[in-house]
Amino acid sequence: MNPNELLIRFESVDRQTEGPVTRLVGFVRARNLLPLLDAADLDANPRTAKVGQITNDIRESIETTPDLFPFKTKGILVASANCRELERRRYHMSFDNPAIEGILDGGHNTLAIGLHILGVAGVEPKELKKVKTWPEFKDAWVANQEKVKALKASAASGAGGPLDFSIPVEVLIPSDPDDDLKLEAFTSSLFEICAARNNNRQLADEAKANKKGLYDHLRTTVPADIAKRVEWKSNDGGDVKIRDIVALAWVPLTLAPLPAGISKPRVVDIYSGKGKCSSSFDAMMEHPEVSTQTGDGTFELHNTVIGAALAVAGTMPTLYDLIYREFPAAYNDGGGRFGRLSSVKMASDMKTKPVSAFMKTPVQYSYPDGFIMPLVYGLSALMQTDGDGNVEWRVPNPEKFVRDTLPSVVRRYRAIIEAFSGDPQKIGKNEGAYTIAKDAFETELLKLGQTA
Repeated sequence: MNPNELLIRFESVDRQTEGPVTRLVGFVRARNLLPLLDAADLDANPRTAKVGQITNDIRESIETTPDLFPFKTKGILVASANCRELERRRYHMSFDNPAIEGILDGGHNTLAIGLHILGVAGVEPKELKKVKTWPEFKDAWVANQEKVKALKASAASGAGGPLDFSIPVEVLIPSDPDDDLKLEAFTSSLFEICAARNNNRQLADEAKANKKGLYDHLRTTVPADIAKRVEWKSNDGGDVKIRDIVALAWVPLTLAPLPAGISKPRVVDIYSGKGKCSSSFDAMMEHPEVSTQTGDGTFELHNTVIGAALAVAGTMPTLYDLIYREFPAAYNDGGGRFGRLSSVKMASDMKTKPVSAFMKTPVQYSYPDGFIMPLVYGLSALMQTDGDGNVEWRVPNPEKFVRDTLPSVVRRYRAIIEAFSGDPQKIGKNEGAYTIAKDAFETELLKLGQTA
């Protein structure tokens, strides 16, 4: 059988149909759920399940009150566009598009159930404690397949076996798979259903946007070693927040012509209004002049002007880190005492050594980004648009330009730090700071005769 196919048997099942969607709902014995753990993944779920108090409580409920467990949990929601009903309440299904098919909701239930099964299969508790996320669980599940198979073979078919407890399972399938219009309506509805189900857990807007594919192009422009650490979906283990990447993207996007009705966030929002930056980004990417919505509800970028701006945006995290590393020395170069600012900590005084936000490289100081966000925005002075509106750099090597000119830029910029007595929040929220920083970079361009 294909790895993305499974055969699942219900103990009891009802069939409900409304419009293009049919729902199979009933109880499945744990022993009959093993194929789902083999085949399905959480790609279709906006958040990745993570071990924590929720999963611990679920496992405790299975162990202490297995008879009540199916009534204490909402269970697992699965979607498959290709499902065939067989005899004896069995259903054969496949997940041809894992981005929208598979486990839509109940990822924490699935993770807890899987960990419980590994435990009763004989996997050592110390090994299970190492599992913190769904991807780590899948690795452990594959590594212990022989133990799981042995447990299934020895499980009693009647009541009392270790895999005999029931789990509420819903399966969404097309109401008429032979009707192309209904099939398309079914696949288009899956994202909306998934988002609505996960709304009960206050799903982050960024997770929804990622599910829609709104970050797909931006993801390709960010350096790979940074992109792999971005938390593109909730709880996937990334140590870089997607809204930080999106906020920086608005530095080049402020130069790009946007569709009518799409408003650009204020310059200070890249520091103090990152939620607004995300909302504006989502609205822009969903606009029909920017992206095309596909049959499965995701969006594909087709606007080359926005694509060019996002290409420049991909370099912003690296430039942010560069400024963060170099700013203290540039500040001191002008006669300042950076280490004496009240909100600044020296690495030598810290137990956990500070690192840069994106590349995670060691730095000598830890300090709030309110100090430098105006400087990061000031990099827009090094950008321009060509005759077609495409954003591009005005300098051949932005990193070298920043290294060479930052001390001079900061000498002018220090005035804003002194004016606000070194308060990074006031600096980061003051529009004048952004204007001064941009003007300082513009002055350095004029010195080199590199005007637009």
